[in-house]
Amino acid sequence: MTRRELDAAGITDPALRAAYTRCRTLNARHGRTYFLATRLLPADRRPAVHALYGFARWADDIVDDTGADATPAERAAALDRLDRLLGQALAGGRPTAEPVVLALADTAARYAVEAAHFSDFMASMRADLTVTDYATYADLRAYMHGSAAVIGLQMLPVLGTVTTRAEAAPHAAALGIAFQLTNFLRDVGEDLDRGRIYLPADLLAAHGVHRDLLLWSRSTGRHEPRITAALRAAEDLTRGVYDEAAPGLAMLDPLTRPCIRTAFLLYRNILDTVADGGYAVLHRRAVVPRRRRAALAADGLVRVLATRLAARATATTSRAAAAPRPGGGQDPTEAR
Repeated sequence: MTRRELDAAGITDPALRAAYTRCRTLNARHGRTYFLATRLLPADRRPAVHALYGFARWADDIVDDTGADATPAERAAALDRLDRLLGQALAGGRPTAEPVVLALADTAARYAVEAAHFSDFMASMRADLTVTDYATYADLRAYMHGSAAVIGLQMLPVLGTVTTRAEAAPHAAALGIAFQLTNFLRDVGEDLDRGRIYLPADLLAAHGVHRDLLLWSRSTGRHEPRITAALRAAEDLTRGVYDEAAPGLAMLDPLTRPCIRTAFLLYRNILDTVADGGYAVLHRRAVVPRRRRAALAADGLVRVLATRLAARATATTSRAAAAPRPGGGQDPTEAR
């Protein structure tokens, strides 16, 4: 599968092929929902998506998983090194030995992805080293511009659109934010263990919830009606952002639309799972049942096949219409 994807994308350099393969491995290992949806893309566009995800995953791991004993200064130094490598690679400097950066720079060049999207992303990654909560939703949205919205904007040139990129961009950005808000709700307990609360303090306070109450619930395993009410409000907020993103699906290239529609539905189903589980995300992780995931993926595959068949039929009709008539004469029906 990896070889077919790389061949379809016209990636022939051995070092680049190895770099993209590394990114695909990261996507498959860490992004189950995202990877499943990516399989619905045309083969030639999958390597670019793997590169974008692989880079984001690597930076996120530096912030959260660079050794249990890594100090904030060590994590900051690792991010600085990554940022330098990225800047050099995007500027066309000497090739880096880091495979994820190599693949990302190649993808950025192939699809003319704006460099500012990567610098904004790195700024939000640095914020995670020192910022542990957000006072208002507006503050959180500012952070998510770099951590999530720009991911949607990076993807847009790869996916392609049937409208202008500028028209589709706000919806792509909203989808990135919707996905991240979903993750924040699903991972409240895990983030709390890292000392972070991504749900905005004003939303929590409106329901009488604060850090100490969350810590109490996490440590005792006990439920609290105020926490449930706050989490339900966070769910409603997130569904509103999915509504912002939804019009953008129809603006995508028909060949890539089934992939993003499937990702849209898979992530939104996480919200359903959170609600069905009684908003117990402080005590266990909400996971979409495998049968439901498989059903959504199968529906996406049917849509992919239908879209490709329609594209082939259109291409065949166009070729037939353009073909010269036998004998070079006029079609008799056209003379009537």
